[in-house]
Amino acid sequence: MSDRLDRAPWRPIHRRIAGALGIGWGLDAFEVQIIGSVIPAIAASFALSRGQQIAVFVIWFIGLGLGAALFGYLADRIGRRRLFIATLLLYSISALATAAAPSYGLFMVFRFLTALGVGGEYSAVASAISEFMPARGRGRTNALVMNFWSLGGVVAGLVGVLFVSTLLGSSGWRVALLFGALSAVYGLYARRLVPESPRWLASQGRLAEANAVIEQVTGISRDHAEYLPAELNSSMRAQLGELWREHRGSLLLGMVLDFSEASAYYGLFTFVSVFVLRAGVVSVPAGTVPYFYVVANLGALAGGLLVSWALDRVGRRPTVFFGYAAAAGSSMLVAAAALSGSPGLTLGAFTVAVFFATTAWVSAYPTFTELFPTHLRASGVGASVAVGRIGAIVGAVVLAQVASSFGLWSAFATLAGLWAIGAGAAGVWWLRGFEARGMSLEDITSHLAQP
Repeated sequence: MSDRLDRAPWRPIHRRIAGALGIGWGLDAFEVQIIGSVIPAIAASFALSRGQQIAVFVIWFIGLGLGAALFGYLADRIGRRRLFIATLLLYSISALATAAAPSYGLFMVFRFLTALGVGGEYSAVASAISEFMPARGRGRTNALVMNFWSLGGVVAGLVGVLFVSTLLGSSGWRVALLFGALSAVYGLYARRLVPESPRWLASQGRLAEANAVIEQVTGISRDHAEYLPAELNSSMRAQLGELWREHRGSLLLGMVLDFSEASAYYGLFTFVSVFVLRAGVVSVPAGTVPYFYVVANLGALAGGLLVSWALDRVGRRPTVFFGYAAAAGSSMLVAAAALSGSPGLTLGAFTVAVFFATTAWVSAYPTFTELFPTHLRASGVGASVAVGRIGAIVGAVVLAQVASSFGLWSAFATLAGLWAIGAGAAGVWWLRGFEARGMSLEDITSHLAQP
């Protein structure tokens, strides 16, 4: 079965699948980053303390982690395609309710529900894109889909500029959030065009359906699909137990890389928006903050495009290692710029830091996603993302505490240390793991199963 998927020429349906999945990823990024762009306006509307502003980010990370774990398990149980639709529906409805929330308490409830839907996107999208694409370009395509994140971040910044800085002032955050919910309508339409993963269908013994999807995607006919389906466990506990027993190295790599990037990446954005871009540090008006997000995400887009080239040309192992190491180093540039008090220097350093941060996390997802077998892939990604969202909470809370107790320089040194955790794990994988560039998913699984 996998030979047809892996040797198929690039066809319009590959582009359509990648685009449909990428749109959802971009909407997720919009929802994550729009809060950073408009948090000053939200704080003004609800008279929030700095602690309550941090809580807005923390509740988001809790929802992301729970959503990734729950929907990752369900994606392995009931299929990728159903989860594409379900998570996007949950996201859009909850985002609409968040935009209309009359109080801080209800805002937090709806924000949590929105995060559940976005968390489910992580595991379903990352799994599906790996299972559809030809082996020779799997890393490149996966990374390009991840780059929709940067596009979503740019849109979030522009929407913040339009509705908060230009048209509606402090009340514009509600319209800004509503924009994401309405955009999801197109995402739902696009998702209907994506078939179920043939690898998942085959793992369930549904070989005739798998064969039909393979012919649709590859244009290569065969009388039947040949595949030995793996036994699917019946509970989340059993799924996680098999991952831990049989695929511990892959699971630990995914968890550590995701913990590192989530704690440092979200920590960077949260910390800059709440602690750096304020009076007494880098004094900028609230309406200027969205501009920082627009420019920084253009840097992120450039970093993601670099990774999309490097994963299949240079290889997974060096790309991941150098991405995390460079992200650690660039964090200190932001510290130096912030301490200077210069908005221009801070914007430049922030953009460089986001560039390297994106090279790190965009290289990580394609790398650890393909290390799990098909019947456990979404669960493995979901577990990794869930641990990563714990890291995001740690990043937001610890950086705030360090900044309050020891100052900005120490906080940014802590941020660099969080990136260094991922660089260490990537270094170990580079030395002791293997290079999966160009291999079929089934060959990767067989290689990892060897004693």
